[in-house]
Amino acid sequence: MSDMITADLVDLDLSADTKEAAARALAGRMAALGRVTDLEGFLADVAAREAQMPTGLDGGIGIPHCRSEHVTEPTLAFGRSADGIDFGAADGPADLIFLIAAPAGADDAHLTILSSLARQLMNAEFTTALRSAGDAGAAMALIRGEDPAGPEGELRTAGASAGDEDPVAGSAAASAEPATDSTGGVGGTGATNGTGGTSDTGAAEGTGRQSDAGEPAGPGRPFRIVAVTSCPTGIAHTYMAAEALENAGRAAGVEVVVETQGSAGFSRLDPAVIAAADGVIFAHDVPVREKDRFAGKPTVDTGVKAAVNRPGELIGEVRGKAARGEVGPAGSAPAAPVERGGEAGEGYGTKLRKWLMSGVSYMVPFVAAGGLLIALGFAIGGYEINKAPSVMDHFVWTQADSWAALLFQIGGVAFAFLVPVLAGYIAYGMADRPGLVPGFVGGSIALTINAGFLGGLAAGLISGAVVMAIQRIRIPVALRGIMPVVVIPLISSAVVGFLMFVVIGKPIASAQKAMTDWLSDLSGANAVLLGALLGLMMCFDLGGPVNKVAYAFATAGIAVSDPSDSAMKIMAAVMAAGMVPPLAMALATTVRSRLFNAAERENGKAAWVLGASFISEGAIPFAAADPLRVIPASMAGGAVTGALSMGFGATLRAPHGGVFVVPLIGNPLLYLVALAAGVCVTTALVIVLKGLRKPTPGAASQGPGDADPSASAPGTRQPVAA
Repeated sequence: MSDMITADLVDLDLSADTKEAAARALAGRMAALGRVTDLEGFLADVAAREAQMPTGLDGGIGIPHCRSEHVTEPTLAFGRSADGIDFGAADGPADLIFLIAAPAGADDAHLTILSSLARQLMNAEFTTALRSAGDAGAAMALIRGEDPAGPEGELRTAGASAGDEDPVAGSAAASAEPATDSTGGVGGTGATNGTGGTSDTGAAEGTGRQSDAGEPAGPGRPFRIVAVTSCPTGIAHTYMAAEALENAGRAAGVEVVVETQGSAGFSRLDPAVIAAADGVIFAHDVPVREKDRFAGKPTVDTGVKAAVNRPGELIGEVRGKAARGEVGPAGSAPAAPVERGGEAGEGYGTKLRKWLMSGVSYMVPFVAAGGLLIALGFAIGGYEINKAPSVMDHFVWTQADSWAALLFQIGGVAFAFLVPVLAGYIAYGMADRPGLVPGFVGGSIALTINAGFLGGLAAGLISGAVVMAIQRIRIPVALRGIMPVVVIPLISSAVVGFLMFVVIGKPIASAQKAMTDWLSDLSGANAVLLGALLGLMMCFDLGGPVNKVAYAFATAGIAVSDPSDSAMKIMAAVMAAGMVPPLAMALATTVRSRLFNAAERENGKAAWVLGASFISEGAIPFAAADPLRVIPASMAGGAVTGALSMGFGATLRAPHGGVFVVPLIGNPLLYLVALAAGVCVTTALVIVLKGLRKPTPGAASQGPGDADPSASAPGTRQPVAA
């Protein structure tokens, strides 16, 4: 196996002044050794990963990393900067930069070694030694954990015992078999014990090795915490968070056992260890797998970087919850997987936004499927198809109208799920799985009483609140098993049903009717202003919460069997505005390529397809790199398109599809004119604003007519975000 780092991959005098330049300098060394096949494609993957979450860590460390199809083997490059480089850490610039490159299909053993490095970065002695290393060879040996007395190429991970004949295999084995590892090494993925004990005690890492695993909490033993850490890439932050929690636990006299759900998979904690734990910490940016194993424990749920930066606070928080008796069937602070994030102490407004976005995120696929099927039914059979008899009673295989009726009726069934799904998953975002039953029941009642989407929103929030209130009640341990299956669904459904039918249902239904009537009466200047406002919202955060609010408002209007003309105009304006940013960025990179670096020009190619498909997120790489120019320009173009679309009276029954559903649009030519106008406005503004600044590092230096080497290189493919 090739060594992941050699002296040629070490730069102790890194002169870059930005994180992009630092990544380019270190990636260039990888490319020179043949470990990166496409430098620009790889850098685009690094930038895409960086856009998900900054990779700077407290203590002067930057760890840009990604999985990429342009990497031939797991590789690590190290750079040391005298002036420091901003990687987004709260305590300032980083002087130790590690660029980690993993192939798209990296094997577990290699990823385990990378995870061991991530753990070493939490060791102050290790980072101090790197800062004082006098030459590239010494830095390489430190990073590889090489025995100075051993032969060149013998690889040792930090903490490996002297008796390990094959440190690489040993590290991989530590990952795969945490329950039987007794070497005391730092190890890879799987479960690790934060209290550890020294090597002479024989204390084991992982699961099932503590003789008092079943001992109840008491003064005779320390407080016990089980934790799960995970991040989008599963290479660095996952293991740094685990190491930080373990170190903080040792300092506080607390036993911390961590299950790292990383790229190399994960080994489940022993059920006995979980049962004996006094509290749980979830530090994750992707959903926790098999979360129900930790039910009924005081729980802190936060992002992975919180565990890296302030592990002691998290341990103190979970101890406080245990002291107050705050327990619940699925933890005390659960969150929906699709919108999970944030840190402890966030405000109610932030929580409310996440709860609502949880419901919207699960509802959108039903909107897209149902809306497109209904639109196709209209396109084939005409607008009278909604009066066709059920295909159960009349279906002729050779008649187009029968197929149109089939598509329309399937779409109608899909649409019938919108409000229950919205309510159910708002409650899920608040109270996890126990919120689903009352949420769906409340959403269905909202449909029954004609309360519509407003009723669904209210039902979801009420359901989540009721379940959370029930979860706060302290109950005997013997009854906890039936709480999520019987007690919570029964009581919460009864309470929500009573409130929806008897107390708040009629007022909400009246408000829904008033809003529908208002939309139906929109015309003239009011409609144009509404279109401009929705266009601004669609382009403000490119797929974020504000964008989703505007999209949900539009889809709510067409999520009925017979939507009004005004509702279809709003849907058309929202989709057109959402297409503007990526199409404008694609056009700008084409007509003035010298204003963009190679990675942005590559992203511009993909933005053509993403924009045409109504995927606003295609502009995110540009907005992340230059938000003060790209976002205002996008909003201006989106407002123009939204206003023109409403003014032209374009209508749309399908909630998604981009240019591919133009045949289903009312006034399609004027609709395309509105879209083109907004794209041109945004493109012009971006070019003007970028032209007022200095050229972007790495931007094309050739003239407009010169070929772009990165664009014409054979085998160049669209970057894949790690």
